[in-house]
Amino acid sequence: MMKQTTLKGSFSLFGKGLHTGLNLTVTFNPAPENTGYRIQRIDLEGEPIIEAVAENVVDTQRGTVLAKGDVKVSTVEHGMSALYALGIDNCLIQVNGPEFPILDGSAIMYVEKIKEIGIVEQNAPKDYYVIRHKMEIKDEKSGSCITILPDEDFSITAMCSFESKFISSQFATLDNMENFAKDIAAARTFVFVRDIEPLLNANLIKGGDMDNAIVIYERQVEQEKLDKLADLLGVPRLDATKLGYIQHKPLVWDNECTRHKLLDIIGDMALIGKPIKGRIVATRPGHTVNNKFARLMRKEIRKHEVQAPFYDPNEPPVMDVNRIRELLPHRYPMQLVDKVIEIGPTSIVGLKNITSNEPFFTGHFPEEPVMPGVLQIEAMAQCGGLLVLNTLDEPERWSTYFMKIDNVKFRQKVVPGDTLLFKVELLAPVRHGVSSMKGYMFVGDTVVSEATFTAQIVKNK
Repeated sequence: MMKQTTLKGSFSLFGKGLHTGLNLTVTFNPAPENTGYRIQRIDLEGEPIIEAVAENVVDTQRGTVLAKGDVKVSTVEHGMSALYALGIDNCLIQVNGPEFPILDGSAIMYVEKIKEIGIVEQNAPKDYYVIRHKMEIKDEKSGSCITILPDEDFSITAMCSFESKFISSQFATLDNMENFAKDIAAARTFVFVRDIEPLLNANLIKGGDMDNAIVIYERQVEQEKLDKLADLLGVPRLDATKLGYIQHKPLVWDNECTRHKLLDIIGDMALIGKPIKGRIVATRPGHTVNNKFARLMRKEIRKHEVQAPFYDPNEPPVMDVNRIRELLPHRYPMQLVDKVIEIGPTSIVGLKNITSNEPFFTGHFPEEPVMPGVLQIEAMAQCGGLLVLNTLDEPERWSTYFMKIDNVKFRQKVVPGDTLLFKVELLAPVRHGVSSMKGYMFVGDTVVSEATFTAQIVKNK
């Protein structure tokens, strides 16, 4: 089972803020499991902390801006993309100002520092959200669209189209997040010359220069106007008749601009709060549509707080009915687990098909057959018993007897024709022959019942 991760130690990066021009320091620190990403403004009294989630995004015009009340932090997307792509689940980020330093306009410095410091596993399991069906969000005004489809891992494709002969149409893809450092992290942000002057006049960029962005000059302007712009940026004056890229550093890739868009998407997806297993296809992406999509995903996750296990009927079971009979003393009509499809050190997934021939339907209820709730709990308990027995030597010589049942909830009726999936997890290691577990029962994607139970492991007479 994959475990959550954090940094082995802390690291800091220094540089100017793009929007403020201030000298800034951002420090990445280890964080306890199940805390996610949090950003702390250490320059302010009380050192307020902002949870890095999509609902806290307040502006997306010039990067992703997070806020808690009046406290804001901007330009977070490059740092967040490095954390997410390298699989870090929990991190406390401290910044001594209102934004992350722009550095070289990419995520490569974050990646290099994270690799230098190292990553450590934590005790909690990594909680993936698995995409089961297509989801999509569109912005009719801009033509932007983000679609996510089921996939075994997280992958992403970006397609961009600009009103420019230099980058009119580009495509970039990342099929394996392990290639982020090599194929995406060094992609720099980009800007058109036509957009720089309004930004400068509005005091929206103060720390930008020709080293931390790709600058594209693709619409000829008057020489006097271009000279004024060069003076404002502090760079040599350019020939207004020569169009093209005018940054100091050459392009890393021909499609570097779209690779950076892909980097931004990953940074904004970090604000979902869980790692995703699915394939994103983004057309003309930007921070605005990215954030809308991240919010959509968070609503979907809240709706399915506990995800149903994946069941492929073509796969052979881990335990069939015969093996289950060897481990459990139950027999018809009280054997309520048909097969086990997944088992690990701390969790198990079992299955039962509910037919109209179940004996309890004769009296519960003849006119409206419903599976009794007590038998639903019994079925989960049997599945949990199989989990515990599987950890023992000579499991056939032991039985589990349940001592306590708590926090029982019935959410939906179970009726003939339903296929029940049980997911049971250990809440703590087995000690002194006693085990505590949490069980969920699903029909389709819906939790129909749940309970917490404690069992004692007893040697058979």
